[in-house]
Amino acid sequence: MTVASAGAAGPVATGSEDEALLALLRRLDEYGYTFVTPTPLTHARVVARADRKVARSVRDVLGWSLPFRRGEIDAEVEALLDRAGVLHAEGTMLRSRVRVSSLHSPLFLHSAYPTNDTDAVFFGPDSYRFADLIQSELAHMPDGKSLRMLDIGTGSGVGAVVAALARPAAEVCATDINPRALRFARINAAAAGVTIDAHQAATLDPLDGVFDVVTANPPYIIDADSRLYRDGGGMHGAQISLDMARMALDRLAPGGRMILYTGSAIVEGDDALEQALAGEASARGFRLAYRELDPDVFGEELDQPGYADIERIALVAAVITRPV
Repeated sequence: MTVASAGAAGPVATGSEDEALLALLRRLDEYGYTFVTPTPLTHARVVARADRKVARSVRDVLGWSLPFRRGEIDAEVEALLDRAGVLHAEGTMLRSRVRVSSLHSPLFLHSAYPTNDTDAVFFGPDSYRFADLIQSELAHMPDGKSLRMLDIGTGSGVGAVVAALARPAAEVCATDINPRALRFARINAAAAGVTIDAHQAATLDPLDGVFDVVTANPPYIIDADSRLYRDGGGMHGAQISLDMARMALDRLAPGGRMILYTGSAIVEGDDALEQALAGEASARGFRLAYRELDPDVFGEELDQPGYADIERIALVAAVITRPV
């Protein structure tokens, strides 16, 4: 599916609710809305404060996911949320089922806090780090080259949108297994004024040819509830990262690179994901550059049974390049 850019004729062609969400993002952009989404634990601590029980602003409604009374926020924003069908009643109050976060200048629509649904569309601190990694890596690639790029497991569309904004002439594709994620990604792309070709798929089979850049920010936590945005599968949560890397490496063009941002569980000082990626790269004659971005995140997860032998969870960047 292809989304019209903001400058093209016609809005998102997927129904009036999607058009309302696109109009919402544009309205928020007009008056300079910003919200940086923190970790769920930080979010929980902030909204637990005594003065944070009821929304006092649009930012409280669409950032902090607080309930509000009808008629007490921007009237156009409230009307667009109504048209989009994303408000639900809690007694005399209303609450939005979606959030909106700012990533530098683009705004991204994603699921409201708490993200308990199995098909929730997540956005958070990892999204900012992932975006920065993509921008940094693309800066090292020749400007004049027309690129074909792919974002695997696009979620809210961060990788695809950031790549498209960085390289306006590129063809940008995206995949995800979650229909809700693809819906939000299409809307977010249209709001950012870029075009992406999005496919619901667990593999790259629907896409032809090879890619100059493949990006991925897979889930990397063991999740007992098997939420799509969070559950990284086996290898203490690294299996999906490895699976995506294998798919990507088989479809890299000469000189192409995969930019992988993920997490890896460290056991007795060893990083199983790094070892597995090194093996995959070596078998193909590719180059791997691997580094830790943050040595210790989500320490609270170590209390879970699946992490009984884990020392820490590290955030990592893996860039795998196919020689020309």
